[in-house]
Amino acid sequence: MKPVCVITGGGSGMGRATAKLVCEAGYHVILVGRTAAKLESAVAELTEAGHEAEAFACDLSDRASCEKLAQHAVECGQVKALLHIAGMSPHMGSPEAILRANALGTVNINDAFYPVMAPGGCVIDTSSMSAYLAPGFIMPKHSYPLARTDREKFLKKMMARINLMPKNARTGVAYSISKHFVIWFAKTDAARFGAKGVRCLSVPPGAEAQTFTAHSALKRNGRPEEIAALYALLLDERLGYLTGTDIVMDGGVIASGVSGLSR
Repeated sequence: MKPVCVITGGGSGMGRATAKLVCEAGYHVILVGRTAAKLESAVAELTEAGHEAEAFACDLSDRASCEKLAQHAVECGQVKALLHIAGMSPHMGSPEAILRANALGTVNINDAFYPVMAPGGCVIDTSSMSAYLAPGFIMPKHSYPLARTDREKFLKKMMARINLMPKNARTGVAYSISKHFVIWFAKTDAARFGAKGVRCLSVPPGAEAQTFTAHSALKRNGRPEEIAALYALLLDERLGYLTGTDIVMDGGVIASGVSGLSR
């Protein structure tokens, strides 16, 4: 059987572009979304090209749903890649909903796949440039470990920080904190996965950089195909010593020193 790659958020944009490259690399690909029907066109495109692809419905904010996904994946073959690209943007929900989807959703998917990942595999969580562009003082870093021990207390601590901000800024702050957490979580999860011979990374895709285009060294937005190429490249087992870090591909926006407060 082909090695298995699971891609959350694989139905459109950079997730869909990544699925194409990963299929071409010889993986059996499972595209994941809240509604499997929304993934049908992506699956059809891949299967028509002669690739092995399927859709699976999963609510990433629900641990049991993530565990069902992991169990299905391991039944399909050796699980060598988990690309967690799905997430909730600031305009898509309340601050708490954003935290549950992005922060705890990442905990859920990593935890669910920890038992089933095969040696030599790679887990990549998706962070964001906003984690770097937002002021560091707003990040409640000392409370991040609670996500592993007391999820409700973790949410309470995060929301306490968010609620100090003006109401019209809270969803944006929640998004920045959730993605800053993802970087921390992937880095600190590297040792756990490393004991199994599995790498754990995060990537902040620059394709979301429209607001900061003027600050880009290349003076343009990233293309989904460019971000997809990075995800696919990082799965290469020849990069077997690369783990526990955030791989920035943002066209040089962060390097410009721009702040989310100064845009």
